[in-house]
Amino acid sequence: MFNKIFRKMFGDKTPVGIDRGRVRFHDEAILYRMRAGFAGQVNRSHPASIEPGLLSPTVPPTFAGQAVLIDPATDSYRAISAADTAITLIDAVAVRAFPLQQQTGGMTASIGTSGLPVGSADFARQAYIMVNVPAGQTATKKGAVYVWVAASTGAHVQGGFETVATAGSTAGPITNCRFNGQPDTFGDLELVINNF
Repeated sequence: MFNKIFRKMFGDKTPVGIDRGRVRFHDEAILYRMRAGFAGQVNRSHPASIEPGLLSPTVPPTFAGQAVLIDPATDSYRAISAADTAITLIDAVAVRAFPLQQQTGGMTASIGTSGLPVGSADFARQAYIMVNVPAGQTATKKGAVYVWVAASTGAHVQGGFETVATAGSTAGPITNCRFNGQPDTFGDLELVINNF
């Protein structure tokens, strides 16, 4: 059918780039893999339940993709602390604000490293959301989720997610979350949170 149409249009003269009815393509090499996403980025619009909330005045969350708890004394979202070793549920994950202009760094600022807005932010209570785990850790679909509760050290960030338990430093397994596959080379992977 394709050949007949071209014969009608061009007679016996086949246009350049077309060989017996097929378009020729040139092979291309992609040298680098794009990141799977950025921490705090909501991947799927449905199902998702994202609500705005105040940041705790004393222990506010500081980065997108961070596990948070609700502080009943101030009705605000607070960061995970070292005293939270016994938790098995988190209340939400901090959502990446978009658009957001870096406050420092100018043209040399790194993509995806900006913090949360001051005062209030959005929090995912039910969502497919990107989070970050230390590079080199592996995960599986429906894999156990842990949260680093000890002070930040090296690649481990307080309030950040982990795929393996470390005695005295992690809480979990977090039963209302699960990983949805393997992380990329930067440690970015999809987390499913369900608080309903």
